[in-house]
Amino acid sequence: MKPRVLQLFAAGMNCDRELRFAWESAGATVQDVHIHALINSPELLQNADVFSIPGGFTYGDDLGAGRILALEILTHLGAALERFHKSGGTIFGPCNGFQVLVKMGLLPGIPGVRASLTWNQTHRFECRWTRLILEKPLGHVLPVGSLLPAPSAHAEGQFVLENPEDLKVLEEAGVIALRYANAQGQATTAYPDCPNGSLDGIAGLVSPSGRIVGLMPHPERNLSADHLPDRGAGDWGDGTEGIAFFRGLLAPYLAQTPAPPA
Repeated sequence: MKPRVLQLFAAGMNCDRELRFAWESAGATVQDVHIHALINSPELLQNADVFSIPGGFTYGDDLGAGRILALEILTHLGAALERFHKSGGTIFGPCNGFQVLVKMGLLPGIPGVRASLTWNQTHRFECRWTRLILEKPLGHVLPVGSLLPAPSAHAEGQFVLENPEDLKVLEEAGVIALRYANAQGQATTAYPDCPNGSLDGIAGLVSPSGRIVGLMPHPERNLSADHLPDRGAGDWGDGTEGIAFFRGLLAPYLAQTPAPPA
């Protein structure tokens, strides 16, 4: 059996088809479910390996990016999602999905640490290719230090902490998964390589369990050399990085898939 992804849909999501294609290309089956249908049937989570929250502008981001959907999930599905995660399930969200996970408190998932994603320092929507460097906490997905090119497209992507001194807490807890990098492969906070001014260049987080992962850029938009701005000429990788990322997320469940008969 292939790994099973249950992918959420709600008003304002617009990256669901790209994310579905990424999961399927990586070897999973995907079931789409509307937020209201999942609220009515939370047992659907029991049949999934991964719960996927796509990007977009849920509910118009009218009260802040991802905030309404985060409250909706917490209120109606919080207990079911906690059971799903404790039983071995993975939760993943890029862009608006990441905003939802942070505003739910699932990321960074450290008691007493209050984080958010707020307006870019440029005070405008930023749409550009970015490079992400893999940090040690995400080494179970891709090699530490490897680069993941991915487009960024957001207005509220600046990662902030209520207490900036909690950055050390995040470091010690091992939840910083990805940082923005420059063309030389070095982590950076400089614009435009870091498009939003995130604290310490943080682009993505992983929970202490290693099974809740979120990031601001869109790895699902980089699945082949044809997707790259230079068509695989070398400055932006070779186009295999995105699919390798999704396969890495699915790896624990792919390992459970019986091998085909010889």
